[in-house]
Amino acid sequence: MGSRCVMIFLVLFFAGCSTAPRHPPKGNLPQTGLRSQRPYQINGIWYYPLPSAEGYREEGYASWYGQDFHGKPTSCGEPYDMNAMTAAHKTLPLGTYVKVTNLENGQSSILRVNDRGPFVSGRIIDLSCRAAQELGSYRKGLALVRVEAVQVAKEQTVGQDTYWKVEPVPSFRYGSFGVQVGAFREQTNALRLKERLSKGYPVIDVFPFQDKGYQYYRVQVGAYRDILLAQQELHRLQTMGFGDAFVVAMEGR
Repeated sequence: MGSRCVMIFLVLFFAGCSTAPRHPPKGNLPQTGLRSQRPYQINGIWYYPLPSAEGYREEGYASWYGQDFHGKPTSCGEPYDMNAMTAAHKTLPLGTYVKVTNLENGQSSILRVNDRGPFVSGRIIDLSCRAAQELGSYRKGLALVRVEAVQVAKEQTVGQDTYWKVEPVPSFRYGSFGVQVGAFREQTNALRLKERLSKGYPVIDVFPFQDKGYQYYRVQVGAYRDILLAQQELHRLQTMGFGDAFVVAMEGR
């Protein structure tokens, strides 16, 4: 069945898509954790990473980034390599492999999401320089693409038998989650909000933290093992007037 290093890619739930990737990536999935799945803010906008890449499919415009970022840390911690087959996405779990198809010329490649972006309206994915070259969008700059989450399978041989070991699609649905309701410079204001919400939540904490030399106090409620339950509570809090609340991954719980 070919060399042991051969890799195949299975598009989840989209068996009708038959275009083969041009350059499969090499190596194992990087180790990522809940830290990379926390909501984050860019230019005043909050982004909420998906708990799982399973079933993900989206069409939109792809851009690319290159020399200006080469060697700088990506969101997953590894240095950005403009010559690697990688991409940046705003919400997919870091470490997800995606099949990106250029809908303008039919070319497709498998890329690994290791960074966050693009933070420009109307763009859904940022390609590495090499990926843009392989997909035929390097000179044009932008291309209409389809992005699909995929699983990775590696050929394994035991004795005379060969089988395929499938890497799971990254999922961060289960863990320890809460909802951050507010952050205050004054501890008394944080404690006042804690008192206000204490009757509705058996678990409510005030966590101090520093940012740019200033001391803040975060008010976080709940203790959920399923991020979907935390998101349900988030929606309820937003209807109560806490429009800036967001789900957080809790450490040490």
